[in-house]
Amino acid sequence: MNNSVILNKNLVLLARVLERLEHSTEAVDAEQYRSVVNHLASELAVAPQDAGLQAVLQACPAAAELYENINYQHAGLCRSSLDLAVAAEAGAREAIDKARQR
Repeated sequence: MNNSVILNKNLVLLARVLERLEHSTEAVDAEQYRSVVNHLASELAVAPQDAGLQAVLQACPAAAELYENINYQHAGLCRSSLDLAVAAEAGAREAIDKARQR
């Protein structure tokens, strides 16, 4: 088994674990969470920029957010939907206008 296959399996496993921790209804141990995030960040740093990575990021929003945070200095919010950003800005402007009217 070559290293890229092992890497992809580790990446998928860690992304899924992070997703479960993010959606857990029970208390999550902070050290465990930190460990999963650090290991996933290491895997993301060496993962090939291919369709496999994009599939993992699409399936696991928590991993996608981590990936975006790691790569922010290069691409900003590279995985964030522009429509969501525009809608958020419009909502903020509307809230500000309403607050000014009061």
